[in-house]
Amino acid sequence: MPATPSVLTARALLLDMDGTLVNSDAVVERCWRRWAIRHGLDPEEALKVVHGRQGYATMAVLLPDRPMEENHADNRVMLAEETADLDGVVPIAGAPAFMAALAGLPHALVTSADERLARARMGAAGLPMPGVRVTAECVGASKPDPEGFLKGAAELGFAPAECVVFEDSEAGILAGRAAGMRVVGVGPRAGAFAPDVHVPDLTHVRVEADGADGTVRLHVG
Repeated sequence: MPATPSVLTARALLLDMDGTLVNSDAVVERCWRRWAIRHGLDPEEALKVVHGRQGYATMAVLLPDRPMEENHADNRVMLAEETADLDGVVPIAGAPAFMAALAGLPHALVTSADERLARARMGAAGLPMPGVRVTAECVGASKPDPEGFLKGAAELGFAPAECVVFEDSEAGILAGRAAGMRVVGVGPRAGAFAPDVHVPDLTHVRVEADGADGTVRLHVG
């Protein structure tokens, strides 16, 4: 892995939610453990693949012979369960200050959650909802497909190479790289998947805007 730079420059930031801005691991694990047990699967093995993907895509990995329409139906039930369960949902360390620093700067939320779940979790964590959002309803393919990040960049009006992605999961990091973007990996999961830069949490990122040309400088470390 190349040496970690101390500064990244960008014109826009694309932010994953779960594991990146919001710690929702407790809810995710509760819901997916129940799902795995109902389907005769090892919950620990299931939890290895749930992060970063939309639910139907996770189900397709775990139950490869099941018709996709059943996965989509099951995913709707899972989203409702997750939206109703906000116990233990908290901001990632440094997320409130990080989001406050982005106010007025080009940024978008790009999440595998649907709009209702995203609003519920961002609200529970006390974080502002970005004006530009690419949620599950907006894309035809789940991460690790780059569609969501490419749509986020297009909505903000920037080329992929001008964007930096913040992600915590393998699927998300692969999606950001496939989109032609640089990736800041956040949290304990991210380091194993070779992001361009890895930080333990968002207290290790300082955002500096250059009013002259619109460049955003990310001081990492």
